[in-house]
Amino acid sequence: MPQTIPEDSVGIVTPETIHFDQPLALACGRTLSSYDLIIETYGTLNADASNAVLVCHALSGNHHLAGYHSMEDKKPGWWDSAIGPGKPIDTNKFFVIGLNNLGGCHGSTGPQSINPDTDKPFGPDFPIVTVPDWVESQVRLADHFGIKQWAAVVGGSLGGMQALQWSIDHPERLRHCMVIASAPKLSAQNIAFNEVARQAISRDPDFNDGHFYEHDLVPKTGLMLARMLGHITYLSDDGMREKFGRDLRQGTISYDFTPQFEIESYLRYQGERFSTAFDANTYLLMTKALDYFDPAAAFNHSLPHALQQAQCKYMVISFTTDWRFSPERSREIVDALVEAEKQVSYAEVDSDHGHDAFLIPNPRYMAIFGAYMQQVAADIPAVKEAN
Repeated sequence: MPQTIPEDSVGIVTPETIHFDQPLALACGRTLSSYDLIIETYGTLNADASNAVLVCHALSGNHHLAGYHSMEDKKPGWWDSAIGPGKPIDTNKFFVIGLNNLGGCHGSTGPQSINPDTDKPFGPDFPIVTVPDWVESQVRLADHFGIKQWAAVVGGSLGGMQALQWSIDHPERLRHCMVIASAPKLSAQNIAFNEVARQAISRDPDFNDGHFYEHDLVPKTGLMLARMLGHITYLSDDGMREKFGRDLRQGTISYDFTPQFEIESYLRYQGERFSTAFDANTYLLMTKALDYFDPAAAFNHSLPHALQQAQCKYMVISFTTDWRFSPERSREIVDALVEAEKQVSYAEVDSDHGHDAFLIPNPRYMAIFGAYMQQVAADIPAVKEAN
């Protein structure tokens, strides 16, 4: 736990659950009659609600971006390195909202929630949700706070996909879009990784076709395997070599099938921890949202055409050793924006951390991030008028 709260921390924070009664029609053809979104906010919303930043989370993320829920917390929120006083997303300047998306397992309506039609958890009956569905739910979240236009929508990985979708679906409602370690759509290889993970979960005997809650079970083995596979793809070969190499846990080979290499032990630890903290049905939903994301599909598969109506400025960031969402995929987005004659800045950051690099406070990354957010702050109408 923190002995003291760091000066650049947002401090102790309390999540808030917001209920929406307006039905939400989903891309899959179904409708949620009502739903909850759990959020956290940091900083102060200014008088005209022009300094708000929305942070969208990746596959296993949630609403807890920064700070601590109590003095007993061992770690702060998942993007604490980027959010707080004096940090790239400076809470002295911005009002920041983080949320757990629909279908999540950290407090928003999802598979663990009670289905009003059955009085049992939705489980596998929870509707498939897509990135555009999430954006529509976030539009209502903005309306709840009286935010007519975001200063910026920011996200990494799957979060970056949401930011990009925002700029296409609601171009007038954001001034800046930051897309980090993301892609305009998944490659066949990425879809394949997701399917292997889903198969690991669905074939676990304790999965019970997604109705494991009723049996007081958790498909731990499937979740562990899915996380282990995912974790390998989030790391780089160089990073794994530097951190683990071929180091043996006990210094000698035991000639059996117990974990003997440090990397084996690390992956098992990550899988075990994840299997007790994340919902299996949510994992299936989130990976499907990734698979389905393809904003160009509605525009004759032309990404420049899809981005034609965008009105915001863009910042795109990639990382050299990220092979899950490689720099080439970020450059696809940049090239499409240039062809669509949009304002875009691009940076490719050297890092040994693979896809996970967007979560790690690399000095150059943080400097680029912070410099761009200073431009976002300078574009806040109230600030511009004051100058």
